Amino acid sequence: MRELRIRKLCLNICVGESGDRLTRAAKVLEQLTGQTPVFSKARYTVRSFGIRRNEKIAVHCTVRGAKAEEILEKGLKVREYELRKNNFSDTGNFGFGIQEHIDLGIKYDPSIGIYGLDFYVVLGRPAKRRPCAGSSRSMMGSSFLANKFPFLFKRLIKSFH
Repeated sequence: MRELRIRKLCLNICVGESGDRLTRAAKVLEQLTGQTPVFSKARYTVRSFGIRRNEKIAVHCTVRGAKAEEILEKGLKVREYELRKNNFSDTGNFGFGIQEHIDLGIKYDPSIGIYGLDFYVVLGRPAKRRPCAGSSRSMMGSSFLANKFPFLFKRLIKSFH
């Protein structure tokens, strides 16, 4: 009951413009996850970047279960299983980025190009989503929630070796 597990893995590629580059980035995410990615729109117009409000500028995908663990394993292998303290949030979630998607084992395609992508991992305990979890958590106390650094990082590294 106290063990941490991966609730979801969010993958994001922000191209900064709509059009052909964005659709190619969507193909990269689809190859990696086997799911149809979702397009994200710009919230504001930023003239210096050439971005208009509601223009599609990024593509993201949420992966859960065994597929998430498999993709996270590839991503951590690219980073050589080393993450900085700044990569972790106060609630125990963490994120990191990689420069080239071909490091994950995807074959290079000259028509697509090379994209970097961001990983964000949300961790939780099994009772986090139960309907009665509110009352259960109040009985278990705040130690039941995922904490930040040493405990989490040691457990994460042990699970991948």
